[in-house]
Amino acid sequence: MATHAPQRLDAPYTARREALATYFDSTAKQAWIDLTSDAKVSGIRATVRAGRDEMRRTLVSWLPTDLRRTRVLDAGCGTGALALEAACLGADVTAVDVAGGLVEVAKSRATGFCGHGKVRWRAGDMLDPEHGHFAHVVAMDSLIHYSPDNLVDALEELSTRTSGSILFTFAPHTALLGAMHTVGKVFPKSDRSPAIVPVAEDDLRKRLQRLEGWSIGRTQRISSGFYKSQALELVRTGELVRNP
Repeated sequence: MATHAPQRLDAPYTARREALATYFDSTAKQAWIDLTSDAKVSGIRATVRAGRDEMRRTLVSWLPTDLRRTRVLDAGCGTGALALEAACLGADVTAVDVAGGLVEVAKSRATGFCGHGKVRWRAGDMLDPEHGHFAHVVAMDSLIHYSPDNLVDALEELSTRTSGSILFTFAPHTALLGAMHTVGKVFPKSDRSPAIVPVAEDDLRKRLQRLEGWSIGRTQRISSGFYKSQALELVRTGELVRNP
């Protein structure tokens, strides 16, 4: 299992990554399994499930419809839904998550998969250069737990090994989101997610300017109850896809 982070990323990234691994492999494992299945969940988590489903559909729709012989990295694959959808489009997917227990769940759910593509399941650091180079990278709700500095550092690291597009999500900084996270602290642990770091979109766009050779493409905000997340597309300069 690959566990090391690239040297350019600092200790706070590594510490946060390990804390997330512990959380998702212990406290939250069963809750996450239920959330990403058809199991009955609380009203709060039902809104999160609906929001995540919509976000996943959005990100997959931003990928080419024909991904045959195309390498895709699912950076933070969780229980594997997005990786399997990309594989159904023909992609050669490397699906990585820091929580090894969730990767095992993903593997079990993929039993019998008969799409045109394939999935390589890996537990470890999504930034590990040993994963190789990709045409497209998707990081759905896997960078929302990191500081803005670490988030952009991670995207820069991924950009060095990506030839087409990087699709990722961030928690948009709004007064409502801040209030909802404060209120959320009163709910039972089973209804909580690990700390999310809201990011102001204008600030994030400025930070992303340092990624040479990349431009910002489409963006889409999804709001479903307690699920507030915004997708952003980065594309190689000269390959910018405009909003429809």
